[in-house]
Amino acid sequence: MKLQFLGAAKQVTGSMSLLELADGYKILIDCGTDMEREIDYESPLEQKSFFPFDASLINLVVLTHAHIDHSGNIPMLYREGYEGQVLCTPPTAELAELLLLDSANLHLRRLRSAQGESRKKNKQMDRLLRRGDLYLQKDVEDSMDNFVTLQFNRKFVVKPGLEITFIPAGHLLGAAHVYFSITEDGETKTLGFSGDIGRFDYPLHIDPHPLPACDFLVCESTYGNRVHEDKTSPMDALAKIIKETCIEKPGRLIIPAFSVGRTQAVLYTLNRLIEEQNFPAIRVFTDSPMGRSSTRIYRKNISYLNPEARAFHKEYDDIFDVENLVFLQTEKETKAIKNYHEPCIIISSSGMISGGRVEQHIADNIGNSYCTILLIGYSAEGTLGKQLLEGTDMIRVKDREFRVNAQIRKIDVFSGHADQTGLLRFIKEQNPTSLKKIFLSHGEEESMLEFKDKIDELGFKEVILPSKHDTFDL
Repeated sequence: MKLQFLGAAKQVTGSMSLLELADGYKILIDCGTDMEREIDYESPLEQKSFFPFDASLINLVVLTHAHIDHSGNIPMLYREGYEGQVLCTPPTAELAELLLLDSANLHLRRLRSAQGESRKKNKQMDRLLRRGDLYLQKDVEDSMDNFVTLQFNRKFVVKPGLEITFIPAGHLLGAAHVYFSITEDGETKTLGFSGDIGRFDYPLHIDPHPLPACDFLVCESTYGNRVHEDKTSPMDALAKIIKETCIEKPGRLIIPAFSVGRTQAVLYTLNRLIEEQNFPAIRVFTDSPMGRSSTRIYRKNISYLNPEARAFHKEYDDIFDVENLVFLQTEKETKAIKNYHEPCIIISSSGMISGGRVEQHIADNIGNSYCTILLIGYSAEGTLGKQLLEGTDMIRVKDREFRVNAQIRKIDVFSGHADQTGLLRFIKEQNPTSLKKIFLSHGEEESMLEFKDKIDELGFKEVILPSKHDTFDL
């Protein structure tokens, strides 16, 4: 069999790998959006394929989890002729539908915007739609009709000689490692895909489970050269900041947070502080329509959460029903919050302060010395979050310049990725004498190189850093 790396090769986004068996059966593991891919608006329509393969010849898609850099191109795959199934866990299917519909709505807004612009721009958008670079709601609905869900830790026989097992990865609700057992010519080989690996003792999510012994392993390396700085628990870290920003002084705390996963972790932690540590019920505004929808999905899938969260739900009936919680619905309500003068907490997307409703809250409060902006995750270059972390005195939001008077804080206890220590813990579950090759993916090259050195010290035989389109015989 052969394994080809088509995305997340020496970069973090666009996860996609192609596994081809000896009989020609082709399996696509993840089909994610490449956030670094530049769209060529002028490429000819004759360049029809969005993918470097014939989508109609793919036999099966296996999805590790719902994040758009792993799922985002699935509708395009169906547009180009794929007719098979997408295997994933039940929560992954629900979250993927939510995220893909949001992506389709974004594409629709781009198309509608183009209609009011130049004819050239309109033709460009039409070209992208016809080539498959954009998809709409119907494309998502057609894709979701073919999702087939599997439970964790239950071996699924796809066909004779091909078995798949989903194993909890802990990174997101429903996130999975994938374990393949493949028998060809009387010989059985095993192959593991880590997906994105979560953290131990994370709010809500279960701990990542080890993979059974593998012959070959594909492991993510997002934080392969980084160790999380904060050593306190999420509850202790958040409690300290709330006391300093909303209790000891009458201030407001703004938490930019991704709508899926991160928002739910923060709400649950706040609820625990109120119920278990008698924290005052400060008014909490959650401003993200997708955050509200994904919270409903988390509520529906309590059985997929960690034992601590399930026990909290059993005792208090609702994990996210924070006292004094208000879900904001409209942009008018978003703007009205600036007139609320009591201490409060505002949770809004996006987490990097790159688009989304949080930009309005930043614009309204960045000049307020009684406001604290708490960054709880990674912020990429070019985002407002990154600028604030670098200590800029002035920022530009919504085409206006603002002086930064608010306090800027950062904690990494809510980061959903395992750090170098967690990744090595995952690797150490394997046997160095029987694991033939480790392939590192989903990380920048600098991160991969340092992580490779750490793995080499453990005595594993061969660690490979694939480039995009590299193919390996297994």
